[in-house]
Amino acid sequence: MAISVRNEGAKVNSDINVTPMVDVMLVLLIIFMVVTPMLQHGQPVDMAQVNNPAPMPDADKEDALLVAVTRENKVFFGTDPIQPADLTQKIKDRLANKPDKRVFIKADARAKFGWVVEVVDNVRAAGVDQLGLLTDQKKTPGNLTPPPPTGGQ
Repeated sequence: MAISVRNEGAKVNSDINVTPMVDVMLVLLIIFMVVTPMLQHGQPVDMAQVNNPAPMPDADKEDALLVAVTRENKVFFGTDPIQPADLTQKIKDRLANKPDKRVFIKADARAKFGWVVEVVDNVRAAGVDQLGLLTDQKKTPGNLTPPPPTGGQ
């Protein structure tokens, strides 16, 4: 009578199956390619750069009220083009049921100053409590910290 011996170790396959990983990566790539253009909130403008802007995390919220002024002196409320004269009433309508009356303005660095002032006046006329002016942070070369401001005498 013979004893049968099973050699289970001989059947082990140590190759990595990368097909499922590639499938998942392709699906994620497609999702990010579709979603990324939708992440832009408001109208894109080339904003002025300052050394140390005050942080305004509320400007990135989905329900934040953004007014943009482009270099061609076009005004956008969110992504909709609007005339500056119509801006006051449109903001009043949007702020009617909101407890936080805050509006953010981003203007192109090459927009005419008088045009931006007119937009700010129209926003203030709508009864806005707080007005935020958005800027980009100035890029410093390398990891150098900007020098502290010097006091005048």
